[in-house]
Amino acid sequence: MTTAADVLARCAELDRLSASPDHLERVHLTPEHAAANLLVASWMAAAGLAPWQDAAGNQWGRREGRSPGLPALVLGSHLDTVPDAGSYDGMLGVVMAVAVAERLGGADLPFALEVVGFGDEEGARFGKALLGSQAVAGTWDPVWWDLRDAGGVTLRQAFLDFGLDPARVGEAVRRPDELVGYLEAHIEQGPCLEAAGRSLGYVTAIAGARRYRLSVLGEARHAGGTPYERRRDALVGAAEAVVAVERIARAGDCIATVGRLEVRPGAVNVVPGRADLTLDLRAATDADRDRMWEVLHAEIGAICARRGLGLEVVETHRAPAVPCAPWLQQAVVAGIGATDDAGAADPLGLWSRAGHDAMAVAAVTDVGMLFLRCADGISHAPEEDVREADVARGLDALEAAVLRVATAVEART
Repeated sequence: MTTAADVLARCAELDRLSASPDHLERVHLTPEHAAANLLVASWMAAAGLAPWQDAAGNQWGRREGRSPGLPALVLGSHLDTVPDAGSYDGMLGVVMAVAVAERLGGADLPFALEVVGFGDEEGARFGKALLGSQAVAGTWDPVWWDLRDAGGVTLRQAFLDFGLDPARVGEAVRRPDELVGYLEAHIEQGPCLEAAGRSLGYVTAIAGARRYRLSVLGEARHAGGTPYERRRDALVGAAEAVVAVERIARAGDCIATVGRLEVRPGAVNVVPGRADLTLDLRAATDADRDRMWEVLHAEIGAICARRGLGLEVVETHRAPAVPCAPWLQQAVVAGIGATDDAGAADPLGLWSRAGHDAMAVAAVTDVGMLFLRCADGISHAPEEDVREADVARGLDALEAAVLRVATAVEART
């Protein structure tokens, strides 16, 4: 089961493991998650890997190298989805990794080969992304045990319901000396490869992100009785701020998004007295991201001051940018070069605007990523799609990249 057609058929099998009959939804520590782990474990075993589920609910498989107990090169991605998801975000990388491991069954490798399907990358159930890979990286925060899903179930209780012992989550940790590196194949989730006419690209870095909750404070008054010169309309100020965010970000090389806007009191005949909005800010480097925040903060502050509005800012999330290790970038470039991709001789390097498990794994080992073209750059939606020819090239590239890693490891010893 190592062809592109096999890989796509297996992604379709995973589609059937959903909490809803109408759309794909498979979130952390649910019966669908358990079923996906069992299915992938069966594929791992068929590929000659020894499967196991770790103490955080991640699914693993391992084949020893030329001698038992060697550090492992890990291939993989995640098996969870957002609500109303597409078929390939995460899952394609796991299934491709299993297929490449099977292809390399007879290879004499100077490391063990492992495949992982992380149980939670999206954070769709508990609002905290990368739970699976952060457990592996040893960056678990005990405060997460009290996180609750929409039904009020805590993360601690979800562990117990899944058959896991919260007290043993530390057993999922992997040490740096156990690992050679981590390679993740993933759809681009953007339009750059398609625009360039390329099937594949390599990732240079994963975006550094900061998220904020901004509160624009005005005064709620009667809509009919308050003249414009007396209004302190929080919504109008927030709307101007949203437009400024787009204008400033478009002029730079950062991504800034207002994803939520809530207005109070929210009555049709009341001038809004408060508007709360979110801001998601991403860039290839932390320095670029932080400079953009300084510009945005100053501009939004000026808008509010001009309109007689208050501004409160709370940072809700910060994640550093993660550069891919140069030597693993070179391995992925060599892998692409072994294919018949239109850009094989000069592969396209991209920084990932989206976050990935590789961000967390980078805390314990070097990481590299291979991007595959996706139709119109659409992801996190049922329209997510890939071409069979691109998956075929991706399999060839990932296999060749593993062999290039083997050459590099042998050169060190």
